[in-house]
Amino acid sequence: MMRQATWFAAALVFAMGVYSLCTQRNLIRLCLALGVMESAVLLALVALAYRPLALAPIIEAAESDYVDPLPHALALTAIVIGAAVTALGLALAVMIHRRRGTLDVSVLRGGVE
Repeated sequence: MMRQATWFAAALVFAMGVYSLCTQRNLIRLCLALGVMESAVLLALVALAYRPLALAPIIEAAESDYVDPLPHALALTAIVIGAAVTALGLALAVMIHRRRGTLDVSVLRGGVE
């Protein structure tokens, strides 16, 4: 039951990120929506590693069921990469605002304000 709830929460958070990505026109809000979607993927990675009644991967007895540490390592790596990508996206948004004076995607594409 716990695993299903985690998968449902990850899907719900990812859907919220996709909805926000499709409806927002502000570049900063788009960067935040990508961050929300990244958090949902990280939650799914942690849900993959869950095993009921499993122990920490410290070798003491060969008969025990151990938790796989690889999804946790991937999640930590993804957090660092996601922070760098978010920082780069926000820095680009600041540069676009300084040059064009707006963060609205439709105005930047040449559409109507």
